[in-house]
Amino acid sequence: MTSPATAILLAATLIGVVSAATRPPDPPECVPEPNQNLQILRRDKLTVLMNGFSESRIPLLQSLAATYSLSPIVSSVLVLWGNPATSPRVLHRLAHNLTLSSSSSAPISLLLQPSTSLNNRFLPRPNDISTDAVLVCDDDVEVDPTTLEFAFRVWTQNPHRLVELFARSHDFDLDRREWAYTVHPDRFSIVLTKFMLLKTRYLFLYTCPGGPRMARVRGVVDEVRNCEDILMNFVVAEEAEVGSVLVGAKRVRDYGDARNEEKGVSVVGLSSRKGEHRKRRGWCIREFHRLLGTMPLRYSYRKVVDFGEQGLCYKGVKLVYCDQCDMEEMCN
Repeated sequence: MTSPATAILLAATLIGVVSAATRPPDPPECVPEPNQNLQILRRDKLTVLMNGFSESRIPLLQSLAATYSLSPIVSSVLVLWGNPATSPRVLHRLAHNLTLSSSSSAPISLLLQPSTSLNNRFLPRPNDISTDAVLVCDDDVEVDPTTLEFAFRVWTQNPHRLVELFARSHDFDLDRREWAYTVHPDRFSIVLTKFMLLKTRYLFLYTCPGGPRMARVRGVVDEVRNCEDILMNFVVAEEAEVGSVLVGAKRVRDYGDARNEEKGVSVVGLSSRKGEHRKRRGWCIREFHRLLGTMPLRYSYRKVVDFGEQGLCYKGVKLVYCDQCDMEEMCN
């Protein structure tokens, strides 16, 4: 006859077996991590993860990917294509053109997303990423090489933080008594995926651990097809317990900004509907807070700017910074 203690143990074992059998399998990127030994990831370069969806922006995407590929700090460029309606013919031509645009040191690859989920932007991709840093970026944001290299230098000094060019903020609305999404002139707490430089390990933390808790908040991203960047900010802030770093850019062009009036610029981004967009992202913050049971977002207050050499020299009749002098000219 089975004792009560033995019966309880057998029941617990059976429950464990059943739950393991019915639990959805981990994404293939999570088990195992073939090359995610943090000791062997390169720290002198970064991997670019560029999101792609709109066929109308393919020429711009190709140009931006080629520019990234030419940078000496880029190991590879992965174009993550998430539009399932794109024909095989267009995809084949795009992949061919990207290969032709690759530099010898930084190949450009076209990777088809497994679904339309925006969470796929943060898949760990252990077989494709060999660097300790990744740059998550959009296909409609042009960043000059000097700014890219400066941002990477800042990140190497702050590897546990997110480094950004585009800053937003969370706030608590005292009248409504709820969290809101906003922009503050003097503080920030949210990094946008227009340009998000981060540690490769954070891709794994976003996608793999966390169980049902993280699955529910990733489900919020799928429900609204938005807010994956806000969720990554939650993940990093909870893990690192520090805010992000905003760097000043020498030249950045955001072709997806709804304020663009340039002929031929296609504004099709989700964020082009400002009022609706902001309300939706405020709702995301509230849902993440409710489901995770914490508000880890932290404010930062400073912008890091690369001033270069600050000595002044005469160039012709003008007094300018010495590092603005042409190499072949003499500045007195």
